[in-house]
This record gives sequence, structure tokens and C-alpha cells, in this order.
Amino acid sequence: MTAPAATAPLRDDRRVVLVVAILASFVVGLDSSVVNVALPAIRRELGGGLVVQQWTVDAYLVTLGSLILVAGSLSDLFGRVRIIRWGLVVFGVASVVCAIAPTGEVLVVARAFQGVGGALVTPSALALIVAAFRGAAQAKAIGSWTAWSSAASILGPVVGGLIVDGIGWRWIFVVTAVPIAVTIPLVRRISGDVVTGDRPRVDVIGAVLAVVGVGGVVLGLIEQERLGWGAPVVVAALVLGAASLVAFVPWELRVTRTAGSPLVPLELFRARNFTVGNLATLSIYGALGMVFFVVTLFLQEVWDFPAWVAGLATLPPTLMLLALSTTVGSISGRYGPRWFIAAGPAVAAVGALLMLLAGDDPAGYWWSVLPGLVLIGAGIATMVTPLTSAVLGSVPQAEAGAGSAVNNAVARIAGLVTVALAGVVLGGGVSVDGLHRAMVVMALLLAAGAVVSAVGIRNAPLRS
Repeated sequence: MTAPAATAPLRDDRRVVLVVAILASFVVGLDSSVVNVALPAIRRELGGGLVVQQWTVDAYLVTLGSLILVAGSLSDLFGRVRIIRWGLVVFGVASVVCAIAPTGEVLVVARAFQGVGGALVTPSALALIVAAFRGAAQAKAIGSWTAWSSAASILGPVVGGLIVDGIGWRWIFVVTAVPIAVTIPLVRRISGDVVTGDRPRVDVIGAVLAVVGVGGVVLGLIEQERLGWGAPVVVAALVLGAASLVAFVPWELRVTRTAGSPLVPLELFRARNFTVGNLATLSIYGALGMVFFVVTLFLQEVWDFPAWVAGLATLPPTLMLLALSTTVGSISGRYGPRWFIAAGPAVAAVGALLMLLAGDDPAGYWWSVLPGLVLIGAGIATMVTPLTSAVLGSVPQAEAGAGSAVNNAVARIAGLVTVALAGVVLGGGVSVDGLHRAMVVMALLLAAGAVVSAVGIRNAPLRS
């Protein structure tokens, strides 16, 4: 366990810790939200069709989702404040490269490095809150973090759309520098840090297996749209990726048995809420990753919405999240997370099914997409803070960085896999029928997440 002397300074700096955690997450969220509205413009300038659009999203998510596990270990071993600072620097440099990318290939590589920076930032930001707050105050702080960091998703689509339509898509990556410039000086004001005290070697082989496994599967799923399932590159990527993922768990067990430092501390899964919460996260965030990717493309490429209008049109879920997350976090902190986590995905699933009413007429936005997104937003707001609290409340504080990293990795990997599968679900291009298929898939995933949560989550008290 972490010594009290290490955690006390963070409790003394609670306000600064919360602001830093919010701003650091803001950087990662802003980048994700602005890119979706820029995808059609990127395709027009750099070419490559749906494949380039998918890789612009997934190159970021592959490194973020796989390396976030390494970052969680680094966060616990070398200090969360230090890792956040490194992550912000990497993210900023990669953003500049994205802004000047001459080809789709350069953009994809730069996006992958943005994912490295995001991986360093994400688990450390939430782990800072876990270290600085306790009990019901922790649930409320997580709710505030969820709500205010979601402001990035509010600003992203609208500001990003205005930038894309006004001065060009490249400038959306310049915007990322603003929160980074504000956050780094604030990080330096935090007087303490959290480390575990010992520094075993990082699980490099586990990290390689995770990156190759996730990256190989995603490469195969995306490139099959262009090359076909029988192409040697596709087959090799899928086989290598699957083999790496299969080898990952035995390797982690071996590292654990030899008293090493596994990439994923498998003992965390002995906690019921941690295991069930991550299963629910896999299903729920897979659904959400698909809906925002598909709906944003549909609005621009089928209904011909300008980028800034598409940004405004997809705001309802984020507005609902911002308005309700803190309140839901406080209530679930008192009454337990179980039924909040179960009800939220069920409500969102109804919202997905409402979008089956969308057709060729853009006026249908008002009776199909808008009410669907409102219900999806209400569902997300109902479940996201209780889900985070349930998962992180079930792990020891000394392993909060690793626990946060696992949960974030599951969420990111779920989203990137569904985006990689978008070509299969959409049938190779965006259309009304493709939207309908995507919404049915999303509703099924959300319903599965609701059932898993209702059956498996327990209302155990938060750590005090």
C-alpha cells in the first residue's frame, strides 16, 4: 500500500489535483471529439476513403488502448504527476505533426503518437483523484471530473466544425495546444505525488503482446474492406493479432508467479465489481464508439450537413452528461451504483432504436436522431460515473493507476474495435441502411451491458 506520507500532500492540494485531472482529460477528449467532424474534410484533401477515416480514428485508439496499460504501471511506479507531465508534452508535439501532415500516412502515424501521449495522461488523471479524495467525496469528485472534462466533447464538435468549415481541418490540432499550455504550469503546483515505493521492471513483453494483439486485429478488420478477407496482409494481421492476445494472459500469469510486475495485475479481477464493471464497459463503450463515428459521418455524407452543423447536431449526449454527471455521482455514492449502471445502457439502447426512424430526408433529424441522441445522453449520464466509481472503488489505492488503466483500456479498445468493424456493418460506405444496421448493433451491445450490470454489480460501500 502507498504510505500515508505520500498521499497526504495530494489531499492538501485537492482543488489543484481536480483541476489538473479535468484539464488533462480535457486535452484527450478534445482531440477525440474534434477529429470526428473533420473526417470528411480529411478524406477530401488526403484521399483514401473510409479506410483513411477509420485509421485516423483508430491509429490514436490502438496506441491509447494498448499502451494505457503500461502507463498505468508507470503511474504507480514513477508518480502520477510526473507521468501526466510527460504525456502532455508528447501529446503536444504529436498534435503539431498532425497539423502539418502532408499525407494520410503521416497523419496516421502522428495520430498514433498522440495516442501514446493520451495513454500516459488518462490513467494518471483519474488516479490522482482516487489518491486525493475518499468515500462519498471521491464519488462526487469523479462526477465533477466526468462532467467538466466532458466540456471537451461540447467544444470539440462545434468549434471543430467551425474551424473545418472556416480555415481548414489542420487547425483543429493546433487547438489542442491551448489546454496543454494551461495544464503544464498547474501540474508543477502539486506539491506531492503517489508512488508505490518499489520500482520493479516494466512488463515490456506484455506491452508488446498487447500492442501487437490489438493493432493486428484492428489492422485486419479495417484493411479487409479494401483488400478482402483472403488477402495475405489481412490474414497475417488477424492471425498474429489473435495469437498475441491469446498469449497475453498466460504471460501475465507467469510474470505474476515469478513476483514480477505484470502489465495487468490479474489479482484485480478477484474483485467482483472490477470484473463485472469491465465486462459492462466492454459492451457499453463498444456501442458508444460506433454510434458517434457513424452518426457524425451520416449527418455530413448522407444528409450533407456542414461540419459545424453536424457538430451542433451531435451535442445532446454531451450536454446531458455535463448537466447530470455530478448529481448522479453524488446520489449513486449514497445508494450504490448497481441500478444506475443497469438502467443507463437500457435507456441508451432505446435511443439507438429511435434512430431507426431516420431516412433520406434531413428534416428527420428532429424526430429520429435528436430524440435518439437525447436518450443516449441520458443513459450515459446515468451510468458513467457510477460505473467508474464501482470499478475503481473495488481496487486498493496503491493499484488505482493500474485499475484505472485497465478500465480505460477496455473502454478504448472496445471503441476502436467497433470503429474497425464499421466498414463491415455499414457495407463499405455510409447510407441509411448502414445507419440502421449500426444502431441495431449498438442497441444489442447496450442491452447486453445493462443485463451484465444488473446481474453482476454489487452495491459494496466505497473505500473510506
